[in-house]
Amino acid sequence: MSRVAARRRVTIRDVARAAGVSTTTVSDALSGNGRLPSATRSRVAGVAESLGYQANPAARSLRGQRYGSIGLYLPNEAGNYAYYLDLAGGAASEALEHGLALTLIPQTSDPARITGFAMDGVAVIDPAAGDPVVRALAGLGIPVVTGERDLTPGAAHAGVVRGDYRPVLAELFRYLAAQGAERIAMIAPGRETSWGLDMREAYREWRAGAPDGARPELIYDVPFPPSAELLREVTVTAVHATPVPDAVVTGIDGAAVSALLAAIEAGLRVPEDLLIASLVDSPALRGCTPAITALDLDPAEMGRRLATMLNALIDGTTAPGATEVIQPRLHLRESTART
Repeated sequence: MSRVAARRRVTIRDVARAAGVSTTTVSDALSGNGRLPSATRSRVAGVAESLGYQANPAARSLRGQRYGSIGLYLPNEAGNYAYYLDLAGGAASEALEHGLALTLIPQTSDPARITGFAMDGVAVIDPAAGDPVVRALAGLGIPVVTGERDLTPGAAHAGVVRGDYRPVLAELFRYLAAQGAERIAMIAPGRETSWGLDMREAYREWRAGAPDGARPELIYDVPFPPSAELLREVTVTAVHATPVPDAVVTGIDGAAVSALLAAIEAGLRVPEDLLIASLVDSPALRGCTPAITALDLDPAEMGRRLATMLNALIDGTTAPGATEVIQPRLHLRESTART
């Protein structure tokens, strides 16, 4: 047995699976809450004991205790992206309004390391399908909400805050086409995230609006989150392609600036020779020459809403299954203003 496996803590979900009951039933049986037959309580307690289940600090919330802390699970290298820093800031400010502290949870190859965190709930940002850390968090018996949809088959979290991206992406592609763009290169994260999937679906629908072959598929996949070197390499490849695309749309924070630098190196004028748009806005894009068209995803508002939703779920004023939608805004700037 590996050291990782040896350290794995038996979770409430393990007990529920072995006993053939729900995690709620296990929670009620072990905490003395709910209206359960005494036989059920005894059977669940016996299964928990046989598995070596021990209540971790987070599980104490099942007995009605509050820690005054919520977790925020961010993608790897999130500190390199303005979007996630703004989101964390919004979440921290809103959490404080509810008397909650915010604990940042980094990615780890050993999900068992996070099961001892003292948290009343946790928010998962841009969950990737099949992430074992998200599965571990879901097994803690505390509310889990996600910032964007979790595409993991069978995933059912307590709530989700998501952006309504498809309409505004369609608006952007129509605008680029009106500026004469028919060969649009798109730099996108993989389909394992709902953000990457939404980008591809909007791009596919735009291409479908023209005769076959008139709008070629020019998608450049980037594993998320990419290193700065890889992002630079992919954007240079897209901009220096032959024939040169009419436009480059980037779905990763920082890629639009790389595309602008690559265009300058290639002797291309923006927007006369190449249109550039970003699906993630930032102060750097507003300060570029030319300023770059971008989607304002309002990450700080995403963070605030996640913290508010978690607080309501913890207090019991919101039922599990809550959904909130944020409307992103498109800011058209000089980088796409050909006419």
